[in-house]
Amino acid sequence: MSIEVSNITKLYGEQKALNAISFKVSKPEIVGFLGPNGAGKSTMMKILTTYLEPSEGYAKVNGFDLGSEKQKVQQSVGYLPEHNPLYLEQYVKEYLAFNAGVYGVKKSRVEEVIELTGLTPEAHKKIGQLSKGYRQRVGLANALLHNPDVLILDEPTTGLDPNQLVDIRHLIKTIGETKTVFLSTHIMQEVEAMCDRVIIINKGEIVADKTLKELRGGQEQVVIVEFDYRVEDAFLLKLPKVKQVINTHDFVYEITFSTSEDMRSHVFDFAHDNQLKILQLNQKNESLESLFRELTKNRP
Repeated sequence: MSIEVSNITKLYGEQKALNAISFKVSKPEIVGFLGPNGAGKSTMMKILTTYLEPSEGYAKVNGFDLGSEKQKVQQSVGYLPEHNPLYLEQYVKEYLAFNAGVYGVKKSRVEEVIELTGLTPEAHKKIGQLSKGYRQRVGLANALLHNPDVLILDEPTTGLDPNQLVDIRHLIKTIGETKTVFLSTHIMQEVEAMCDRVIIINKGEIVADKTLKELRGGQEQVVIVEFDYRVEDAFLLKLPKVKQVINTHDFVYEITFSTSEDMRSHVFDFAHDNQLKILQLNQKNESLESLFRELTKNRP
């Protein structure tokens, strides 16, 4: 088991940030730790990386106890905090080489993580010259230097523009094919784009722990597609499991499918077969967002 948390409670004075939290994460798996601001996500992340000690309960990461084996936990975890601490005056390679020395890994590993995270075009620049997206890549590269089995990411996509979002999402999904990725966010779309499983926390307590498929179970799905040419509704209604087609404006269509299965590939195939270009293709799951709102609404 990559992460094992049992009855973790964290108190700040009289305020209870976490209340008897328990969950397990296996490898390889991408788990989204989801909740509104102030729910306790960052506190849990800091406990798992040994930056904070719990008030009660225990946890293990890669089989190492957070209380008695802190150094082994730190050596086996890659961590990207919400506010990525970087030395802006250093060059990318210089920064990574310095941290490689701290970790005691070979210098060749620096080139490996630069290539893995797509930093090659920017590797000769100072970190202060990089965009927010590339700075996040530097943080990820640093977290991967010692080839950890568990990667803990706190709000990894905050402040990124749409293009940067796509790149970072793809990178995280690639990493998650071989490692355990535990990432926090308060954005449902990020979970849908990257995660296999969702743990939802509200006011320091877990209110849901399910796979994405289970959360969506039995729900309808809406796909928004924009073609480069108008399409008759009757043709789109021939797609499998279509319930409704609405031409919202111009060449944009909202297609409702009576399944939680991702149907975007079918829409893509339809466009290809009919020599249409797709200008946008997004999945909208209002029911899932509604579930999140319901689970995290104010409770007495």
